[in-house]
Amino acid sequence: MANVRILILHAICIFVFNENKSFSSGELTSRLQHNGCSLDKNDTPENEIDLGSGYITPICDLMEIKCQESRYRSYDGTCNNLQNPYWGATKQPFAELEIDRSEDSTLNSSLPNPRTISLKVFYDKNLIDKKWTLLTMQWGQVVAHDMALSLPIPADGVVCCDANGKFTEDSFTNPICAPIPIPDIDVVNKADGTECIDFVRATTSRNINCTGPSEPNYAINDINSYMDLSLTYGNDNKQAQALREGKGGRLLTTERNGGIWPPQAPDIAVSCPDAMSEKEPCYNTGDIRGNQNTQLSALQVILLKEHNRVADILSKYNKHWDDETIFQETRRILIAQIQQINYYHFFPILLGEERMRRHKLIYKNCTSYINDYDPKISAAVLKVFTTGSYRFFHTLIRGLLQVINENRKLENEIRISDWFNRPVILEEKDNFDGLVRGLSFQPEDRSDQYFNIEITQYLFKGNRTNGQDLRAIDIQRGRDHRVPKYVAVRRYCGLSVPKKFKDLSGDISHKNIEALKCLYKKVEDIDFAVGGSLEKHKPGALAGPTNLCILIKQLYITRVGDRLFFENGFDEKIRFTPSQLETIRKNSSLARLLCDNGINIKKMQPNAFLQVFSKNKVVPCSELPAIDLSLWKEEKDEKKDEI
Repeated sequence: MANVRILILHAICIFVFNENKSFSSGELTSRLQHNGCSLDKNDTPENEIDLGSGYITPICDLMEIKCQESRYRSYDGTCNNLQNPYWGATKQPFAELEIDRSEDSTLNSSLPNPRTISLKVFYDKNLIDKKWTLLTMQWGQVVAHDMALSLPIPADGVVCCDANGKFTEDSFTNPICAPIPIPDIDVVNKADGTECIDFVRATTSRNINCTGPSEPNYAINDINSYMDLSLTYGNDNKQAQALREGKGGRLLTTERNGGIWPPQAPDIAVSCPDAMSEKEPCYNTGDIRGNQNTQLSALQVILLKEHNRVADILSKYNKHWDDETIFQETRRILIAQIQQINYYHFFPILLGEERMRRHKLIYKNCTSYINDYDPKISAAVLKVFTTGSYRFFHTLIRGLLQVINENRKLENEIRISDWFNRPVILEEKDNFDGLVRGLSFQPEDRSDQYFNIEITQYLFKGNRTNGQDLRAIDIQRGRDHRVPKYVAVRRYCGLSVPKKFKDLSGDISHKNIEALKCLYKKVEDIDFAVGGSLEKHKPGALAGPTNLCILIKQLYITRVGDRLFFENGFDEKIRFTPSQLETIRKNSSLARLLCDNGINIKKMQPNAFLQVFSKNKVVPCSELPAIDLSLWKEEKDEKKDEI
């Protein structure tokens, strides 16, 4: 059995400019200002991030690793942290808040039925966001799939709830099963005889022989925790090699139906379980969920094509580079683009730009490196983030997807539940470009407590009338993962701690408090996924205070715990040159990414997350900024581009 090490990371975070020396707040302020970063009295390093009472990073020491010095990331995340090579790596436990485990949610029959909660609290109202496009929602899933994956416990032949929604013998006897019973108030499912929603418990440290039966049990992240485009490149060497063409630094593709697509998945029954035939297109990507829904598959294609586009340009600039060098340099550039988009374009929508600056998640107007890497910080994904706070944004999902033409007129609409695990729809007619334009034009659902019926009644329905309920599954997964309850997380975050239901009134409406009183026996029982989703949003954000607390913590440790984060410059062997860093910062955008990798997309608004209006008009793609890849051209005897 592998040994488990637990490290507790405490509150004070130190900004580090190299692995041997840390700097005080005043020194960091001086250096950041010297590098052109805008700082004011409300945005200074004295306002240090408070990681609360700490978080726990359990580690499964599967084997000893001797880290080799490399310019490039490993696929599995090992050796990013040279002192703790398993931090953030694949098949490691999720990080846990340092909270008494007696305050965790559990699969306890005394807690309200998740389907009942979904029906009573998270019903559909179809309220539309007036500012942000559907791309905001969909990019959020790209980020999620880049950082975390909780797989069910493997169990051949075990059926927890059958394809017709009926209980089986396993439902009540097999410990890996936790199907959600259909409550009496669910008139739709009751009418067609459905008894349950399928639910298989998640893989834990015991299932992989990391912890014994008497030791603490931890949920496992099957992929690495870093923002490194693992959904494009894979999470281990074998998977990564299988996705590569083997020449010119390119990824494998196939040409079909007037477009360029990912290669066919080797096992369509696994990758596209709802496909109508074995010949139906089903994509092989770096993540097993790449075919899950139409918009996600479209962005998987965009990222694949962007890699090959950049690789082709680099190979022309550097004819002496071999396949491996072209591939890894391209991968490095794409990861930097995505980190820039994630931190400076996407997450400010969810958290608010000023709030992100205040907590040192982003910096304004910097002209050089931001050396905030701290080798004492683990970048592991917090369980409460992936299974709690981040799942709230399922509220942004739209049930009908718009197919938009080049003149930004509606051509068609498709129902998302008709095409789960069936990317074939992308290859029909002009659907690929039309749906990509739709992502950048159609509004997302409003960030609120209301979830679209396409995901709460028809999730993965296949050829059946009804399907599953994503919101009920989110709540059940939180209990399966033993996510701390809502009140416990509020206490951890330093927020007011309710003793009675009426004490929730500062952040939750009277109507929702009454609903919670009808569902839960006591306020301490409220699931985090439920309470956090009902909070009133903070100004400038799409979430309430408790979810924001967890989002901020996760984004901080993801950035500061990543030795290879694109803005780091403490190691001249792995950093970008100042001019390369500048073009990544100034010219990375999803708008350009969509323009460069559509089939025939000629126009796009500069900010594809933001709806089209007078200050964000649709313009020719040629007018959008583009990364200057000539800055990667190597010249003989070239002088190092130093700061």
